[in-house]
Amino acid sequence: MMINRRHFILSGGAISVAYAVGLLPTLFPRSALAESFAVSYTAEQWRQRLSASQYAVLREEGTEPPYSSPLNDEHRAGQFSCAGCDLALFSSHTKFDSHTGWPSFWQPLEQAVATRKDRTLGMLREEVHCSRCGGHLGHVFDDGPPPTGLRYCMNGLAMNFTPQQ
Repeated sequence: MMINRRHFILSGGAISVAYAVGLLPTLFPRSALAESFAVSYTAEQWRQRLSASQYAVLREEGTEPPYSSPLNDEHRAGQFSCAGCDLALFSSHTKFDSHTGWPSFWQPLEQAVATRKDRTLGMLREEVHCSRCGGHLGHVFDDGPPPTGLRYCMNGLAMNFTPQQ
C-alpha cells in the first residue's frame, strides 16, 4: 500500500487523538520505557516479592478500590514505607483524612518520591512513584491542606506502616 499525503495526515490525526485521550499510554505503557532505579528486579522477581494485588498496583500502575486499605484508618505515629523496597516515604505527621478512600498526605519525606505526567484515562495527572524502585504509589493533586496545598493520594497496597517506638 502506498502512503499518500491524505493517509499521512489522517494517521497523524488519529495518533494525536489517541494520545490526547490517554490511549497511547495504554498501548505503550510507561513501564516499557526503560528507567533506571537503585532497586531493580525482573518482572518474575517482583512477582515473587509482592502479592498479586501489590504487583498490580506497584508494577502495573493499578489502583486499589477506595476504602479497601487498612492504612486509610491508620492514625498511630509512625512511618509509611514502600512495599516494594522498604524506602521510607511519608511520616504519619503529614497524613490527613481526605475523605477520598485512600491514605492521603500533604508532604512526602525528602527525596522519597518522584513524579511524572500521567495521561491515562483521558486526563492529565501527576503520578507519584518511589524514587528508589520506581513502584507506582498513586497521584498528587493540588487540593490538599496547608501548608503545601497538596494531596498525595496513595494506594495502601503500595505501602507498609511501621509504628513509632
